[in-house]
Amino acid sequence: MEYIVGIDLGTTNSLVAFMQGDEPVVIPGVDGSNLVPSIVTLDPPQPAADGESLPRPTVTVGNSARRALIATPERAIYSVKRLMGRGIEDIGEDLKLFPFRIASDVQPGEVLRIQLGEMSFTPSEISAYILRQLKRNAERFLGAPVKKAVITVPAYFNDAQRQATRDAGRMAGLDVLRLVNEPTAAALAYGLDRAADAPARTVAVYDLGGGTFDVSILKLNDDIFEVVATNGDTHLGGDDIDNLLLMVALDEIRTEHGVDLRQQPDAIQALRKAVIEAKIALSAEPAAKLDIELPGGGRYQREIPRAVYEQLIQPVLERTAGPCRQALADAAMTPEQIDEVVLVGGSTRIPAVRRLVDEIFQLSARGRRPHTELNPDEVVAMGAAVQASILAGSSAATDQLLLLDVTPLSLGIEALGGVVARVLQRNSTIPASATEHFTTGVEGQTNVAIHVVQGEREMAKDCRSLARFDLKGIPPMPAGLPRIEVKFLIDANGILQVSAREQRSGQQAQIEVKPTYGLTDEQVEAMILDSFDHAEADFAERQLIEARLEADTILSAVDKASENSAWARLSDAERAAIFAARDHLIAVRPGSDLKAIREATTALDAATRRFAELMMDEAVSQAMRGKTMETADRTLNADEIHAPHPFAPAQIEDEPVAAAQATGERHD
Repeated sequence: MEYIVGIDLGTTNSLVAFMQGDEPVVIPGVDGSNLVPSIVTLDPPQPAADGESLPRPTVTVGNSARRALIATPERAIYSVKRLMGRGIEDIGEDLKLFPFRIASDVQPGEVLRIQLGEMSFTPSEISAYILRQLKRNAERFLGAPVKKAVITVPAYFNDAQRQATRDAGRMAGLDVLRLVNEPTAAALAYGLDRAADAPARTVAVYDLGGGTFDVSILKLNDDIFEVVATNGDTHLGGDDIDNLLLMVALDEIRTEHGVDLRQQPDAIQALRKAVIEAKIALSAEPAAKLDIELPGGGRYQREIPRAVYEQLIQPVLERTAGPCRQALADAAMTPEQIDEVVLVGGSTRIPAVRRLVDEIFQLSARGRRPHTELNPDEVVAMGAAVQASILAGSSAATDQLLLLDVTPLSLGIEALGGVVARVLQRNSTIPASATEHFTTGVEGQTNVAIHVVQGEREMAKDCRSLARFDLKGIPPMPAGLPRIEVKFLIDANGILQVSAREQRSGQQAQIEVKPTYGLTDEQVEAMILDSFDHAEADFAERQLIEARLEADTILSAVDKASENSAWARLSDAERAAIFAARDHLIAVRPGSDLKAIREATTALDAATRRFAELMMDEAVSQAMRGKTMETADRTLNADEIHAPHPFAPAQIEDEPVAAAQATGERHD
């Protein structure tokens, strides 16, 4: 069976989901968690044995990468979604607080490359590693190859950012069938079970995630989901709240302790981790504490009352109000006309956010509450799975659904004097096409330069430049006589094609827009081929890392279990055998002999089997103590005593994969 999955490629966490029957289901990783942290680290190269070449560095994704973030921040990156489709001139503010090191040879207008250790990667490549991890999670769970996906993007992503996301999907080995706006996906997830029978209604989706903010207004009528307006900010989210708290802490540490942590990336990451934990706690508690050990001794301790926290972050939250009101204006609606509000994104758990949403859409005054029934971290992935099912026609629950999305930003060309002549207005339903007619401004003009731009500013220099091409061979005519037809065609993914035709002569030219900060087809193909070239080495490296992690798991289990009372019931010979097997595994684990590590792991597992049985006997005895035969029989059939062998090696939660540079060169 061919599966099409839905993927939420998030700033903070990423998820993958599919339609199981008529219900969208989020696919867990092997660690049981539905969330894969969007963190990527380049592992330090392992020392090679004599006579062997140094192994290539490997990339780790997710929770394993999170653990390495503090220890080796110069080899890590997170929140890479903020860099997708952007140039070096766009990220000055990010560089002040994020440990991003741009490759030294990147020039303005070129694709960004992030330096991680001794290698560099484009944002699309880094996102591709996250997508590969999600793809592997899905294939492991479904037991079948996964080659096609629907990927969500912020509604306010421009053409360059969307193209960068598609590039990431291609490099991850996925055929990206559709890019769906995140708030639209959330509406699909919420509206699925109510689409057919519910009366027509208008829904606002307020999506405040880790790095982006979107608001969309949709009309749901029968099985049609029509987006009528969208607005937002691709540089606004939970990261900005983290940065505010981080700046306060950094300033206080410098003032009170005379220590400037800004030049110490590992210390900043430790502080950032504490700040994020405090932020999460403040969504449920009246106060939270920061307690950090400082380099060189001393501690920074600070209690943050929720009232102080909410006052501090109010400017960030207020930045979401403007797009909400603009979306209402674009939809020609008042708050009273909004029937339901859906909250999406982890940052919507903040009580102050919920109060602001209530105020904007006047919910309490109408006896209403925003929808929070679905997990705000998971609802976008679930909606992506619904859209995947619509495309695949794989579920009766979705076979009649129709999604009508919109383009978030206006598209046009630069006209005489540098002004923007808009051809496609923002919030136009996609797929869409529009045609405008232009003429020349110079006598005898034979060539016309077409400059395609995206944005809401009046001058082309203030908008995002998407593409330039020339319409050549126009017969010389007086100024104003040529009639040039410019046609914009935008597909369901928001990808643009532009054509120009001089109607009197028939001369024409066209271009599929390749954004300024996108990758060329040749670059993407080189990256894909590079992954093929290294597939065998990558698989061997992954097996070795997996074996080492399995060894770590069983070693940790042995250390913890030795405190169990069943340990005393073992004979001296049995304890000696466990110690010998443990010491042997500790000795071979750092090496590169996969077979030796696996054999040592199996030997320790075998040596501890009787110990595991004794522990199980004691657990059963404790469960039976004081029970009648009837209750004992129920207990014996309960799930609580059907536990796996406590020393069975756990599967690793994230699989590392081998890395290659954007140039496609080998690094063996």
